[in-house]
Amino acid sequence: MRALYFDCFSGASGDMIVGALLDLGVSLEDLKHELEKLRLDGYSVGLRKVERSHISGTKFDVNVAGQPEAHGHPHSHDHHHEHEGHSHSHDHHAHDHSNDHSHDHDHHHHEHRSLSTIERMINDAALPLRVKERATRIFRRLGEAEATIHNIPIEDVHFHEVGAVDSIVDIVGSCIGFELLGIDQFFCSALNVGYGMVKCAHGLMPVPAPATARLLEGAPVYSRDGVEGEMVTPTGAAIISTLCESYGAIPAMNIVRTGFGAGTRDLHTQPNLLRLVLGDTKEANHGHHKNAHGDVAVIETNIDDMNPQVYGYLMDKLLAAGALDLYYIPVQMKKNRPGILLSVVCAPDLVDNLSDLIFNETTTIGLRYYMAGRKVLAREIVEVTTEFGPVRLKVARMDGKIVNYSAEYDDCRAAAERNAVPLREVQLAAQLAFEHEWETRKQ
Repeated sequence: MRALYFDCFSGASGDMIVGALLDLGVSLEDLKHELEKLRLDGYSVGLRKVERSHISGTKFDVNVAGQPEAHGHPHSHDHHHEHEGHSHSHDHHAHDHSNDHSHDHDHHHHEHRSLSTIERMINDAALPLRVKERATRIFRRLGEAEATIHNIPIEDVHFHEVGAVDSIVDIVGSCIGFELLGIDQFFCSALNVGYGMVKCAHGLMPVPAPATARLLEGAPVYSRDGVEGEMVTPTGAAIISTLCESYGAIPAMNIVRTGFGAGTRDLHTQPNLLRLVLGDTKEANHGHHKNAHGDVAVIETNIDDMNPQVYGYLMDKLLAAGALDLYYIPVQMKKNRPGILLSVVCAPDLVDNLSDLIFNETTTIGLRYYMAGRKVLAREIVEVTTEFGPVRLKVARMDGKIVNYSAEYDDCRAAAERNAVPLREVQLAAQLAFEHEWETRKQ
């Protein structure tokens, strides 16, 4: 699986994420071409190479019509982010949230965009399915956070026109970059959120801003001395918290390359950069070109005294930490108590790490592990076009010959809900489309 790790030692913002994706190798022309499908007018984008604390990074700029160029933009229409030089207003009152109080002028005369309008714009665009799904989920999460903070229905959340353009470009642009790089999994470090208070049109606001704090609930955060101000913006927090499977140290992966997205200011005390690490997780190491053999470890433990709510959380943590597979089996244990047998399949070198995770997250006080042989088929992900939209399939081969293929459930479910048709119709359409495409290739 192709994975992306957010290394947020200087926080994260929407433009920093896009900048880091461009630094990873996403083509600016490809990004522009895909963004044009939104039919969003009144802006231009560009990139420039900059240095932050002697480390080279890519600065992504969004210039909105009628606003100063991003190179010297004094405004920040988000709750102000020290390192983000353009606007991201998503306050339902649509006030300027700049902490540059010399620019606390009223913006009520500007147009507002509702969340439903933005979602419709994204869904109507001829963008890849995963781009639209990820972008709408991020905007929905952003809207839910604002609705909660302001105690209003989500339908009443409106995005200031200037901030909406920036947010749309950054969020959809990020999702386009993820798709162009083929990202399947997302992970994130603990986030440096900054500290102190920032000045906005409504007065002083604590760091992290209320919307950012709401979005990062459950995520590990910290503040580092030396830079006062907001380091994680609501836009950056929305992207990360929506997509990332887990937080912490970088997961087991083969690093493909790294990219740095730059913030606006040079902080001097630390590099004002977001680092994205692109890699392949261990499951992908079995290869697409040949059948793979080798040993795996199987870790097992019996549990009969744990809150069942923990099991789903534990599964996510183990998979994020590199487990190849895991499953739960109901068992009858001593003293006639019902319990659960947890079985985890992993690479042998992960036994210690995953064992520690199991001990920390469950009530077990002992486990066992053993080595097992394994043979797996080479597999790849292919995308087909159906009447319900694009759907990905997992295709397995043995000695180069296709022996199995199945449509990805998440894609089929999304297409079924979007088109209001039964799930099995989408699955069948995907299967037929693949069979037709494969027969065409053989001819």
